[in-house]
Amino acid sequence: MALNPTVARVTREIDERSRATRERYLDRMAQARGNGPRRNRLSCGNLAHGFAGCSPVDKQRLRDGIVPNLGIVTAYNDMLSAHQPYERYPELIRQAARARGATAEVAGGVPAMCDGVTQGKTGMELSLFSRDVIALASGVALSHDMFDAALYLGICDKIVPGLLIAALHFGHVPAVFVPAGPMPSGASNDEKARVRQRYAEGKADRAELLDVEARSYHAPGTCTFYGTANSNQMLMEIMGLQLPGSSFVHPDTDLRDALTVAAVDRALAITALGDSYLPPAQIIDARALVNGVIGLHATGGSTNHLLHLVAIARAAGLELRLEDFDALASAVPLLARVYPNGSADVNQFHAAGGMGFLIAQLLDAGLLHDIPTVAGAGMEAYRNAPFLEKDKTVHWLPSTAVSLDPHTLRPVAQPFRADGGLRLLTGNLGRAVIKVSSVPEDRYTIEAPARIFDDQDAAQKAFDRGEFTDDVIVVVRHQGPRANGMPELHKLTPALGVLQGRGLRVALVTDGRMSGASGKIPAAIHLTPEAASGGPIAKLRDGDRVRVCAVNGQIEALVDAQEWESRVPATADLSANSHGLGREMFALFRAQVSTADTGATIFGAVE
Repeated sequence: MALNPTVARVTREIDERSRATRERYLDRMAQARGNGPRRNRLSCGNLAHGFAGCSPVDKQRLRDGIVPNLGIVTAYNDMLSAHQPYERYPELIRQAARARGATAEVAGGVPAMCDGVTQGKTGMELSLFSRDVIALASGVALSHDMFDAALYLGICDKIVPGLLIAALHFGHVPAVFVPAGPMPSGASNDEKARVRQRYAEGKADRAELLDVEARSYHAPGTCTFYGTANSNQMLMEIMGLQLPGSSFVHPDTDLRDALTVAAVDRALAITALGDSYLPPAQIIDARALVNGVIGLHATGGSTNHLLHLVAIARAAGLELRLEDFDALASAVPLLARVYPNGSADVNQFHAAGGMGFLIAQLLDAGLLHDIPTVAGAGMEAYRNAPFLEKDKTVHWLPSTAVSLDPHTLRPVAQPFRADGGLRLLTGNLGRAVIKVSSVPEDRYTIEAPARIFDDQDAAQKAFDRGEFTDDVIVVVRHQGPRANGMPELHKLTPALGVLQGRGLRVALVTDGRMSGASGKIPAAIHLTPEAASGGPIAKLRDGDRVRVCAVNGQIEALVDAQEWESRVPATADLSANSHGLGREMFALFRAQVSTADTGATIFGAVE
C-alpha cells in the first residue's frame, strides 16, 4: 500500500526543517560509538570498580571483556503499582544474560512519581519536571561507559519519556524498553466516573468514593484506563523500541517473564559486538516520530504526549511541531474506544486484537512507516502477537485479522470517527490544543462569558458555592511550566462534567495540562504563551466572551481589538509555588523551562 500523502508530506517537512540539527546529532552519535566495548578503554582501577560487586562468573567475563554487558536502568519502586513488578526484573535479566554467556548489571535507578497520588495536590507541580530529572538520572547511570546495550525498565507517565530522552542522548548505545503490563480489570471505568461525579455533587460520601477507587486500582500493574502510562506503551511498540505485543500482558505471568527474557535476547543481538548493531539514534528518526503521532491519533491517546514527543524529538535532533500533530489528525481515523474515549479498558483493547490488529490495519492503509525496530525486523513483525511455548519461551503468531470486539477496536474501513480528534487552536489568546475524540459534537464550539481563576482550587470552590449557573468558559491561568511546573488539572473534570450534565455549555481554557484521562469536556490546554510570561491569557477579565472552536481551530477573546491591545496583562503572586514539598529545589527548572509548544523541557532548543 502506498504511503498516505499527508503522512509522507509531514514526514518530509520534519526532515527538511531538521536537516542541519539531525546531521549534527548523528555525527555526535557516530563519534560516541568509537570502536568496540567502551569499558575496554577504562583503566584497570576504573574497570575493577565497575565489576567489584558482581558474581564470580560475571566478574570473570567482565575481566576478559569479550562478552556483551547489559546496563539496566530501572524505575522500580513499591509506591507505583505499575513499577512494583520491576522489583524482580534485574535478577531475571542477570540470569538470562548469564545463561547466554553475557552479563548484566543495574546501572542505576531513576525516580518515578505517581500522578495518581499527586493529582490535585502540591506534588503534581513536580510531575512534569520529573521527566527531565529522569533523563538526567539515566544519564548518570550510563556515564560509567560500561555497557554494550541498555534495558530501560519504566512504564508510567513521565518515566518512559524521560528514559527515552536519555536513551537518545546516549543514542549510540542500543536500547530495548521493557514494560511490566497492566493490572487486571477491576471496577469499571464507567462505575468509577459515576461515583466521582456523584461525589462532586455531594451525593456520595468519601467511603463510597474510596471503595470504588480501591476496586479500580487494586493490583500491581498500570491503571487500566487509557491515560499517559498506557499511551507510553503503545508508543514504544509503534516506534519500534519494544517487542511486538508486549505492552498489555499482565505482570507476574509466565508470558510476561518470557517477554522480558526475549528482550534480553534482542538487546544482546543488536550490540556493536555483532553484525546487527542498531542503536536508538538509528531507530528514532522522523518516520518513527510520525508513527508515534499516528498511534496517538488512532487510539485517542494522552494529550501529554504533545509535550513529550516534542521533547523526545529535540533529543534526537528533530523539530516536531504542533502543526504536525494537527495535520496528521486529519488523515488518521480513530480505531479504538478505550476509557475515557469509551467504556472499555486496555485489557479489553488487548483482548480485542490489541496492538497487532491496530498496527496491521495502519500498515495496510498506508498510514505507518516501515522502520527499523528492536525486534530485528521492520514494522511487519508488529502485526504479530506473543504466545507462550510449553518450554516457557515466547513465539509470535499473526494477530487476529478481525476485531474480536468492534465496540472497542475497529478496522480502518469502519472507524469510530474519520480523524484523530485533535485540533490546534490559534487566535488572539495564543496557541492551544484540544482533544475532541470523546467530546459530543454539539460541544465542539463553545462561546460564553469567562470566569477567571489563578488556580484550580479557586475554581473548585466557586463550583462548591454554586456560582456556575449559566454557560461559562472556566479560565485557569498561571498553570504553565514557568508558573508552577504545569500540573494537570484533572481535579476539575468531575465538577465540569456536572455542569455539562446539567445542560450548561462549558469549556476549560488553561495554560496548564489536563490529565491523560481527560474526556468529554471541551478543554483548550497548553495555551502558549503562558500567563507567567505575559501571554494574552493574562489579559482576560471576568465576563469577557471567549470562543473555543474545534471546528475552525479558533481560540479568541471576543473583545474590541483596540481595547484588547491596550490591556496590561494581569500578574499573580506566585511565591507560594516556590517552596514546600521540594518545590524550592526546582526553581532553576521553572526559570529555564521552554514553552509548552516546544516540549516544556529544560534541555533547550534543538542543537
